[in-house]
Amino acid sequence: MGISVTRSAEEGVAIVTIDNPPVNALSTTVARDLKELLAQLDAEPTVHGVVLAGAGRAFVAGADIREFEEFTAGRKDRGEGLHPLLNQIENSRMPYVCAVHGLALGAGLELAMACHYRVALHGARLGQPEVKLGLIPGAGGTQRLPRLVGVVRAAEMCASGELVEAEQALQEGLVDRVCSAGLTIAAARCAREWAGRPGDRIKTRDRTVCYGEAEIAKMTDLEVRVERDSRGAAAPVRALEAVRAAGATTFEEGVKVEAKIFQECLYSAESKAGVHLFFGERQAGKRVDRSLSAGGTRITEAAVVGAGTMGRGISMTYVNAGIPVLLQEQDADVLAGALTGFRETYQKAVRRGRMTVAEAERRVGMITPTSEYAGFERVGIVIEAVYEGMELKRQVFSELDQVVRPDAILATNTSTLDIDRIASVTSRPETVIGHHFFSPAPVMRLLEIVVGASTSDMVLAESLRLAKRLGKVGVVVGNCRGFVGNRMYGPYQREAQFLVEEGVPVADLDAILVAFGMAMGPLAVADLAGIDVGWRIRQEHQHLQPANMRPQALADRLCQLGRFGQKTGRGFYQYADGGRVPAPDPTVEDLAYQCAQRGGIQRRAIEPREVEERTLYALVNEGARILEEGYASSATDIDIVYVNGYGFPAHRGGPMWYADHSGLERILTRIREFETQLGFWWQPAPLLERLVAEGRGFADFEFGQ
Repeated sequence: MGISVTRSAEEGVAIVTIDNPPVNALSTTVARDLKELLAQLDAEPTVHGVVLAGAGRAFVAGADIREFEEFTAGRKDRGEGLHPLLNQIENSRMPYVCAVHGLALGAGLELAMACHYRVALHGARLGQPEVKLGLIPGAGGTQRLPRLVGVVRAAEMCASGELVEAEQALQEGLVDRVCSAGLTIAAARCAREWAGRPGDRIKTRDRTVCYGEAEIAKMTDLEVRVERDSRGAAAPVRALEAVRAAGATTFEEGVKVEAKIFQECLYSAESKAGVHLFFGERQAGKRVDRSLSAGGTRITEAAVVGAGTMGRGISMTYVNAGIPVLLQEQDADVLAGALTGFRETYQKAVRRGRMTVAEAERRVGMITPTSEYAGFERVGIVIEAVYEGMELKRQVFSELDQVVRPDAILATNTSTLDIDRIASVTSRPETVIGHHFFSPAPVMRLLEIVVGASTSDMVLAESLRLAKRLGKVGVVVGNCRGFVGNRMYGPYQREAQFLVEEGVPVADLDAILVAFGMAMGPLAVADLAGIDVGWRIRQEHQHLQPANMRPQALADRLCQLGRFGQKTGRGFYQYADGGRVPAPDPTVEDLAYQCAQRGGIQRRAIEPREVEERTLYALVNEGARILEEGYASSATDIDIVYVNGYGFPAHRGGPMWYADHSGLERILTRIREFETQLGFWWQPAPLLERLVAEGRGFADFEFGQ
């Protein structure tokens, strides 16, 4: 760590560069050293302005998150936090100009807002994403931001964690200028310019906050939306409370309100869960030897086989990351539909102001449609995204083996099938790996990277690098049926469907789990993904089912009737006129009753607590088996999979974190009761029993112990 000071070519301006790799986190040590250095500059009569800049790829990407754990554990005193440094900058005799490149997030944006002016490089992003850690801004962010962009806009940013691009920040008043090159030179020029106009300089804290009837009404509406969309998380609502204080009181009083809320959030279970996921995501990308993962990305062009829903989404994911794609599909109508879909999607982005017309055309032009494998010999990776059937996938890989260059990665997007069986039809199984994307692929952050028995370390390392380049959280998992995500999701869906057969209305069941914090209820998810997908998977693996296993009779019956979900307009719900809004369907309740009658199932009134326990504990129990069998490297990896791929509420930390903090002994007791009441499929995982006996949690477990 270091802080460097250089003098610009012309006298009078000092450029102070924060250099704390990798992202210039503003730790207490950095803040202390910076404060001391700035005090020295302030005392030098020849210095008439200061530019604050960051070394490397970002200005300051936030506070040092590790310190949050030290604060709550009592190992480190937070003291007054960053306020002394920020007040010193704001009260300086000379202008401070912040030169923002890369990222200015959290404490980084709070530092920038304490400066008198902000100059940003094209492409820089700014924001207050503390809510993603279960926190609110804690160094005046909820008070200075409203004074720059307005109370309502500041509330939106603080409650959502939204990042804004430099150009948008300029329009909204968050930055004063944007440049395309020569950032520090431009900032120094501004410092000299503003040093000569001391009367024009205004501290951010002294800016007027407009908070009239219109703003109050908008804040009330925003509060309703945030309460609805936060899925039970407290931090977004608390962020609104702090921002509201900026319009209702003085800056000093508002800072006190912010400090009180920040302290309460810092010690909450929600914040601990957020920090757990923050470090878990970073650890998930470090599952290979550092020497292998340090090389540069070699993939400059990709190919996708299959232009269905997943093939289209994967193609767009690559194009959005700047990687051209060859899209192969034998069905001419499907291929034409895919191209139309690409254009419509990018045109929608243009209409919403998120993309220029030229950029939309450029991205569409990066996708080359083909019905053959022509051009596949030059790509660095092929992603197979055809129908989920083993024989079809083996046929595709056998064909690819003949046309793709020897060092190219052969990736399958299978969600359940055996990677090794797919790889066995090729002459280079070491290049075969699973890249399981989640729908919609351009949006969902998770990429399950499935390692086969022969997959090389180099292919794994390249896959992890590629995941990062695509903007995904890559989690390495083992090759078992369903891998981590879908293997656990099977029991979760099973219990949801059994509960409906036993008497819980479809909409009620989904509502209970949405109230818990799930992004969607399991039955609405089944309709979205297609009920027929699970039906075909069950048929594919029918030979592996235990003899006395209770069938998923209701889902099977719906599929037999052609009710596949949203794509057919009917599934567990009904959808009007091809829409996506689910409406309860009395027919499904009748079918559930009939399935129960045929299966000898006693229908009864079931409390919401049992719905939660049976669905969530099914996840936990299967997760314990996956851990013990070594198909996930850690409980944290499972949590990352479920938060990023399956809509598990982040403020609950993921299913395994949730289990540890709910009490494994209580969970084991209920699982044993379910085994007695419901059937052998509720047998407790041996690891769960062992951890309870030893007084440990999933967080303490490492494979092989």
